[in-house]
Amino acid sequence: MKITQFYPLPAALLLLAPGVQAENAPATLVVSAAPAPSGLSELETPAAVSVIGGDDMRRAAPQINLSESLGAVPGLQLLNRQNYAQDLQLSVRGFGSRSTYGVRGVRMYVDGIPATMPDGQGQTSNIDINSIDHVEVLRGPFSALYGNASGGVVNVETETGSQPTRVQASSYYGSYGTWRYGLKATGAVGDGTQPGDVNYAVSTTRFTTHGYRDHSSAQKNLANAKLGVRIDDLSTLTLIFNSVDIDANDPGGLTGDQWRSNPRQVASNVTLYNARKTVKQTQAGLRYQRAMNENNDLSVMVYAGERETVQYQSIPRAVQLASAQHPGGVIDLTRHYQGIDTRWTHRNQLAGIPLTLTGGLDYETMTEQRKGYQNFTSASDLGNKGALRRDERNLMWNVDPYLQTAWQLSDKLSLDAGVRFSTVNFDSNDRYITALNGDDSGNARYHKWLPAAALKYAATDAWNLYASAGRGFETPTINELSYRAGGINGLNVALQPATSDSVEIGSKTRIGNGLFSAALFQTETKNEIVVDQSSGGRSSYKNAGETRRRGIELALDQQFAYDWRLRMAWTLLDATYQSNACGDESCRGNRIPGIARNMLYAAFGYQPDSGWYAGTDLRYMSNIAADDDNSAKAPAYTLVGLNSGYKWVQENWTLDLFGRVDNLFDRDYVGSVIVNESNGRYFEPAPGRNYGVGLSVSYAFQ
Repeated sequence: MKITQFYPLPAALLLLAPGVQAENAPATLVVSAAPAPSGLSELETPAAVSVIGGDDMRRAAPQINLSESLGAVPGLQLLNRQNYAQDLQLSVRGFGSRSTYGVRGVRMYVDGIPATMPDGQGQTSNIDINSIDHVEVLRGPFSALYGNASGGVVNVETETGSQPTRVQASSYYGSYGTWRYGLKATGAVGDGTQPGDVNYAVSTTRFTTHGYRDHSSAQKNLANAKLGVRIDDLSTLTLIFNSVDIDANDPGGLTGDQWRSNPRQVASNVTLYNARKTVKQTQAGLRYQRAMNENNDLSVMVYAGERETVQYQSIPRAVQLASAQHPGGVIDLTRHYQGIDTRWTHRNQLAGIPLTLTGGLDYETMTEQRKGYQNFTSASDLGNKGALRRDERNLMWNVDPYLQTAWQLSDKLSLDAGVRFSTVNFDSNDRYITALNGDDSGNARYHKWLPAAALKYAATDAWNLYASAGRGFETPTINELSYRAGGINGLNVALQPATSDSVEIGSKTRIGNGLFSAALFQTETKNEIVVDQSSGGRSSYKNAGETRRRGIELALDQQFAYDWRLRMAWTLLDATYQSNACGDESCRGNRIPGIARNMLYAAFGYQPDSGWYAGTDLRYMSNIAADDDNSAKAPAYTLVGLNSGYKWVQENWTLDLFGRVDNLFDRDYVGSVIVNESNGRYFEPAPGRNYGVGLSVSYAFQ
């Protein structure tokens, strides 16, 4: 029996995790860093996959936002909103671009624990870059096998401790009063092969900033820990802990004229009502893995967490008093979530053909206490919690059985096929009932079969061709269901889930010490969920009939002469409404707002293991429509960044000192847009030329 390294990936995509590998088993679909200890690589995966290593993400970087380092992933649009009250704006092939808060339409995991709730809403705020081992981004039809919110998948794996024990302190100081400092310790007792061997990794980070814009200061504390134990020769147990605490002001958006006259300003209501948000989240998980015998593996992941959010919005007092059904200008949420994912993998032969069969059950549930208050106590006391205007208990759960097979049809041809049956349930109990505000309780349930299949042909040992197809499923999130147009309370039960059919063909070629990949894709969506109205930080949603996304993705990661590296990514994405986005046919053919048609990233650097290093990066983003009419657009822009540093290695000590400059040519540009903002404040400005310096010091106990 041959034991290969087990990558603890989310179990929903069934073949994305190798376990015990029989000698005659087919090559499983694996998303792993290349080169991985087990010899697995992106080349073998019949899907659009990109992997970014943690060391690459930390090299000469602030280590504050994922947007710093994931530009090399084609199809991924990751924008820094300069607003830590609203998180990054992340979309994959256009899915998630409409989100005004957090991550929408993309499934996210951190160490196997979903960072996406059962309703499909997720966040990046609990990801500690200081402790990341690698990030995997899956695009295309196979992401459907992750269930709800499957426009794409972002999977974050943190470091696993190993010998020798190492401690590290790091810091970064940048423009606009930006500070980040962190501590990390990793190590192991034993080499992980004997019963009783233990590994550990602990990291903590604190971040503060005055913010580029007025009223955009923020502070965030992060902690991440992972403890692994080998129970016996065939099984391991891993304990995972994560915590985040955020306190951030919310600068909101600007009109085009406001942005051009003074991009650092905020609308008057923002300061008048002191728009802001606090978030506290703590979660823990336990993963058990066992090789039952030569042909069977078992994996069980259980987790639970709590997230508390209080948000003060800039909704005017007069608007709240105009209707007895208005839910107020303060959102107070407490969410408890938990889940279990059990997976069994079997390897054998059928009619002489090597076969891997994987089946499992994924269950997630979340209970939410949602309250709304007025953001004033009187006409002269604004920005403080006032009278109760909303009180409800929302329950969300999903249960998804899944099954997938991998067939090695010949030495060159393999087939992967699977299906997931997804059930998502929403139940809302209204506790705020008055003479003018009736009972708005309601419920909704959605079901969908999610099939996916891929055929891969190995033209040579270094060149693979593949074709894949799949169906995706995206329900309304509880935030999208929570508000009806006109500021009315109660679930927006008229919203229907969006269903997407995707096809893709691709090529991956190993060129020397690099990999070149290309993908051509098309996705057609029915009942696309889009922003109906957005004002004062609150949005309501509607279904927009049919949409179509089609495009090309190219990526190159090439190493030259050992120490020189070039990374490039280009995306051409045509995302348009096919019907009924504006209530009539006037928007047919219009671009879906929030999506750039062209994206280009290029980075070139000299990266030796020690001594001087330097690099530069270029980012191009074409214009982005901000509304369904396409009457307002954020202009295209090109940014250039430079970095240089010195890495000193002496016996057990490592010191890394660097400096960097971003937006070298001081371009004025809009970093992101708020889709369909009803007051025309679509634009969230980004900073001009800015600077930073960083230092890390580590010691290995050898």
